[in-house]
Amino acid sequence: MTNSSSAQPLIAKPAKHPLKGRIKVPGDKSISHRSLMFAALATGESHITGLLEGEDVLQTAAAMRAMGADLQKISEGEWHIKGKGIGHLQEPTDILNMGNSGTSARLLSGILASHGFFSVITGDDSLRKRPMARIIKPLSETGAQFFCREGQRLPMAIMGTDRAKPLGYRLPVASAQVKSAILLAGLNACGTTWVEEPIATRDHTENMLRHFGVDVEVKPLPEGGKRIEITGPVTLQAKDIIVPGDPSSAAFILVACALVSGSEVCIEAVGLNPLRTGSFDMLQKMGIDLKIENRRIEGGEPLGDILVKASHLKGIEIPAHVAPSMIDEFPVLSVAAAYADGTSRFCGLEELRVKESDRFTNIVEMLRGNGVSVQVEQDDIIITGTNGLIPGGGKVSTHMDHRLAMSASILGLVAQKSVTVDDIRFIKTSFPNYFALMNQLGAGFNQ
Repeated sequence: MTNSSSAQPLIAKPAKHPLKGRIKVPGDKSISHRSLMFAALATGESHITGLLEGEDVLQTAAAMRAMGADLQKISEGEWHIKGKGIGHLQEPTDILNMGNSGTSARLLSGILASHGFFSVITGDDSLRKRPMARIIKPLSETGAQFFCREGQRLPMAIMGTDRAKPLGYRLPVASAQVKSAILLAGLNACGTTWVEEPIATRDHTENMLRHFGVDVEVKPLPEGGKRIEITGPVTLQAKDIIVPGDPSSAAFILVACALVSGSEVCIEAVGLNPLRTGSFDMLQKMGIDLKIENRRIEGGEPLGDILVKASHLKGIEIPAHVAPSMIDEFPVLSVAAAYADGTSRFCGLEELRVKESDRFTNIVEMLRGNGVSVQVEQDDIIITGTNGLIPGGGKVSTHMDHRLAMSASILGLVAQKSVTVDDIRFIKTSFPNYFALMNQLGAGFNQ
C-alpha cells in the first residue's frame, strides 16, 4: 500500500552536458506480463530472457505463483517457468494484490473468469480508482460472477466458472487490455471467442498465442478494423521467449536525447512492433534524427537498434486513429511538443483519462505549471511550442503515475529553470533503472 508520507521528490535541473552512449532499456512491459501468464498457463517448461523486473511485472509473477505455477528467477531478466496448463490453476489462498498494474488486473481477470474457483483482486491507491466495468461487462457473459465496491472498482471478487461460455464482443473503445482479457477467457471456453476492434490496438496477445501454438484468426472488417477469433478450449505448448526492449521506455530516452543539445545515443534491441511504434513515427514527423539498424525477429516480435541525435523539432498534429499505438507515450510527447517550434495538436485522447492517473488533465497541468501555453478542446490537447525556451520552475504532481514522473524529469532537463517532481517512487513499476541509465548517458539526476 502506498504511503504518501514517504514520497520521494526530485529537483530536475537543466542538463549541463549532452547525452552520449549505448544502452539497453528494460524488457517490454506488455510482453513481460504476457510471457509470465502464458508460460504459467502452458503445458511444459518455458525459459524467458530479457524480462522486465519492475514492480508491475513482479506482481504478475506473484499472482501466477499463487495459483500453482512454478516461477523461478535464474539471473537478471532470466526466468524458468513450469506451467500448470489451461484449466489447472489452483485457487489462491490469499488476495491477489496487483499493486499499480492495470494490465495485471485486467488480463488476470480474463484468466480467472474461466477457472472454476473464487479469487479476490486488489491494488494500490491508484489502481483502486481505475474502472473495471469495461472488463466486467464482457467477462460476465462467460458465466463468471464479479463483485466490486461502488463504481465497479477494486477490490474485486471473482467467482469463476469451469464451464465458460465463448464470448463475442465489439470493443466500444480501443483497448488492448480488454481485448486480451476476452481472448484469455476464451482459452478455456468451449467454442469460438471473437473480439472486434474498430481501431487496431497492440497485438502482443495474438502474437504470443501463436508462439505458444494457438490458431488465431484475424479477419479485416468491411467498415475498417479487424475481428480476432480463437476456438477453445486450447492447449498452450511451452515455449522460450526473448523479451525485446520496451518501446514505451525507449521513447523517454529518445525525447531527452532529441531535446538536449549535442546528444547522440544508441538504444539496442528495442521492440519495433508497428502497433507500438507510433511515437517513433510521430517524432520522426516532428523532425527527430532517428535511424534504425540491425532489424530482426525474436519470438514473433520485430526489434532493432535505434540511433538518435539532438534535433530541431516542429509542431505536428497527431490524429485520433493513431493514438492507441502510443497511448503510454503522450506524456513525454507533450514535452517534445512544448519544446518544439510551432503548435501541436494531440487528438482523441479520451483513453488517457483512465490510465494510471487522469493523464489527460495531468499533462495539461504539468505543462501549464511550467509556463507552456496549452488549450483543451473536448478530447484534444493543443500545445504551443516554445522553440526550445520552456520556462520551467514549476512543481509537477505525478499522482502516482510513473510515466508522468519520467516526463516531468525530462521537462526539467530541457527547461530554463529546474522542475520539481513531487514523487518518483513509481518509476520503478515500469523502468527500475531509469535514473541509472539516464545518468550513465550524462543527465546528472540527483535523486
